[in-house]
Amino acid sequence: MSATLKTRSGRLVELPTPEEDARINAGIAADPDAPELDDAWFARARPASEALPPEVYQGLLAIRRRRGERGPQKAPTKVATTIRLSPEVSAAFRATGPGWQTRIDEALKDWLRTHDPA
Repeated sequence: MSATLKTRSGRLVELPTPEEDARINAGIAADPDAPELDDAWFARARPASEALPPEVYQGLLAIRRRRGERGPQKAPTKVATTIRLSPEVSAAFRATGPGWQTRIDEALKDWLRTHDPA
């Protein structure tokens, strides 16, 4: 049985066996385009703010997002809004799992196809 590691998010990661690990390390050592980084490499490393031209570094900072923050949509197709739902409706849709807001949107579109909203 292979060893596993549980991540903070709860995922189980299967660790390589010693034989697999030896093959991986041999492959790394044999690849001249991907040398293993050693202490000397890290001693020479510099922060991006020093290594890159200022305009490139500023461009990278401009596109940086915080954790969980979505990037801009290519073509925004939805409008952010607030809606108050009854507890029963909210609970029923939330119980269906991720994507429940999209399913509410689909239900409302279906209602519009069969009713005159005016």
